[in-house]
Amino acid sequence: MSTEMLLLLFIGVFAMAMLYSSVGHAGASGYIAVMFLLSLTPAMIKPTALALNIVVASIAAWQFARAGHFRWPLFWPFAALAIPLAFLGGHLNLPAWLFQKILGVVLLFSAWRLFAQAGPQKEIRSPPLWAALLCGAAIGLLAGLTGTGGGIFLTPLLLLAGWAKAKEAAAVSALFILCNSVAGLLGNWASTTSVPGFILPLMVVAALGGWLGSGWGSQRFAPALIKRFLGVVLVLAGLKLLLTY
Repeated sequence: MSTEMLLLLFIGVFAMAMLYSSVGHAGASGYIAVMFLLSLTPAMIKPTALALNIVVASIAAWQFARAGHFRWPLFWPFAALAIPLAFLGGHLNLPAWLFQKILGVVLLFSAWRLFAQAGPQKEIRSPPLWAALLCGAAIGLLAGLTGTGGGIFLTPLLLLAGWAKAKEAAAVSALFILCNSVAGLLGNWASTTSVPGFILPLMVVAALGGWLGSGWGSQRFAPALIKRFLGVVLVLAGLKLLLTY
């Protein structure tokens, strides 16, 4: 990778980390969009996205747990099968064309979530164990395959089904992303025995962007405007993934 391309990657990841964290998101889909728009290969995108997930999800999980929003009884049924299947997903290396199509759908779904308005709070009830296990398994596998961590699917599921309040969903999703990302990265390492050399400095850049964004980003920019901007970026990247052959 050229020096100019590497600099653009660092700038893009920093910007995504800061903007996503300013509106309460970890940013995995944003990092993936940046890497694809810069023409990185799937072999680079997946482990890099998983590594960045570990950084931002660790920060978020710690913050939400410290604030008292984390619920272990809600977390473990979704994580029980998700973690081993995230390892499997990380271990699997899909054909490039199939990886692109799945990733394109994931980015478009992420964009929809950014544009969608939250509905009224539903009455909270505990999820059936079988449903949590099955949903967690499916999300974990997809998380490992794509490098997204799975939070973009788990959070809306918890809210739409009435299984958690907004902050509880965010707290559970943060640790869910962290565990899946660690498992997925280990699975990818077991399969490839290599990671891109720029991962460690990129993790530092993402941590700095996430810290700045969570600290003061939302105070200087309108959250709705940021979400629309990020949504447009994801739509462009998602359509390019789906339409490129």
